[in-house]
Amino acid sequence: MAQDFYIQQMQMMVQPMRDELTRIGFKELRTPEEVVEALEGEGAKGTALIVVNSVCGCAAGLARPAVAESLKHEKKPDHLFTVFAGQDREATAKAREYFEDYPPSSPSFALMKDGKLVHMVQRHEIENRSLEEIAANLTSAYDKYCG
Repeated sequence: MAQDFYIQQMQMMVQPMRDELTRIGFKELRTPEEVVEALEGEGAKGTALIVVNSVCGCAAGLARPAVAESLKHEKKPDHLFTVFAGQDREATAKAREYFEDYPPSSPSFALMKDGKLVHMVQRHEIENRSLEEIAANLTSAYDKYCG
């Protein structure tokens, strides 16, 4: 019973963090099956940005605001997906399988093109950077890979 209460409290606490991305067009991938469908299914053509969301301070203060800012750019990914590290563990682990040689990092951003990883931004590239620098990193990748 105490575990159920804890889970419910955590879900309530992280919901605004989820909403911050879904409100701007991201689709949450909550299961490994949803990850596979999104990254390998018919909708996987073109470019997709996958945000590994997190409860940490750099996710709240930098990562989520920077990705929102980056989406104001003229060129942007065709598809927007998010997984939540520490919450949707199996979906996050499945998504990370697509990030090839990169170690787990949250928050992080992965830009895929036609199912292949083409650009990765890890936590160490988010921490101690300005929101503008992070957004510029993303928009530079959008210019290179997005139509």
